[in-house]
Amino acid sequence: MEVYAVVATAVWAMFPAYIPNNAAVLAGGGRPIDGGRMLGGRRMLGDGKTWRGTAVGWTAGALLALFLNELNGPASDLLGVSLPEFPIPIVVAFPLGAMLGDIGASFLKRRTGRERGAPFPVVDQLDFVAGTLLLGAIASPGWFFETFTAPVLAVVLILTPLLHVLTNGIAYVIGVKDEPW
Repeated sequence: MEVYAVVATAVWAMFPAYIPNNAAVLAGGGRPIDGGRMLGGRRMLGDGKTWRGTAVGWTAGALLALFLNELNGPASDLLGVSLPEFPIPIVVAFPLGAMLGDIGASFLKRRTGRERGAPFPVVDQLDFVAGTLLLGAIASPGWFFETFTAPVLAVVLILTPLLHVLTNGIAYVIGVKDEPW
């Protein structure tokens, strides 16, 4: 598969996982998932992980996957690449995995003494990718391993941190995030 096709496949396949955390930031607020509970003298997750943000993020990612399925034929023709369609288990699993990966990173941040918003290099950039890929491999292993070849995974692991830094910088500049990471 040529480089262009690998990059197009990687971005297309991950798009439903790239959106949930952004949607959660925009729609967040409300009751924290941890309900204010503590573990080891620290909050389990913190105020940044809410039920509303999680539900909105998951829904946004799932709706995007369904929308991409509708666009698949024309987009594949336009790009000259056979883009993957998202089976229903992936429609559900990818955005949920993204949200759970981010929630898991918040748990790790609290356990390592980091406060909300504190940088946690590598984990901050790839937490949702790990959750997405793990849940995707469980939900639809055939589709997952056919779509996420070694070159596609490599592009995801290289491109995602760059996109993460860019989108967080934009969110900071427009005032929807308190820190640029």
